[in-house]
Amino acid sequence: MSAIRGLVEVVLVVDDLDKSVAFYRDTLGFELFSPAQLPAKFLRIGPETGGVPQQIVLVPRGTPDRPSGAPVLHHIGLEVAPENFEPERERLTNLGFELRTGQHPFMPVEAFYLDDPDGNEIEIATWRG
Repeated sequence: MSAIRGLVEVVLVVDDLDKSVAFYRDTLGFELFSPAQLPAKFLRIGPETGGVPQQIVLVPRGTPDRPSGAPVLHHIGLEVAPENFEPERERLTNLGFELRTGQHPFMPVEAFYLDDPDGNEIEIATWRG
């Protein structure tokens, strides 16, 4: 069995850093915690745990380590508690997002999807098992 115990981060290359920070911070409620002088922006998912945070890292397109080309990402899945699923769907709908639904191929998960400013698909899911 592997010693890996969780997902630390998803790093996204973005076209408009300010717009992407606003989406993940203001729309999804992630906390921006990286030093202001860094070109990449680190946003914490959930509360501080005292360990390595779960995070989304936004890297502006055109930096030396990402000079060109479009990386491919299928989607990012984020979990909400069952009692928060419908309120979160309503909140995002009221913000003007067009939400899509989907069905997990084998687990009892309910989900809906929206896109971030760069077109990356974001899944909001809850356990229904």
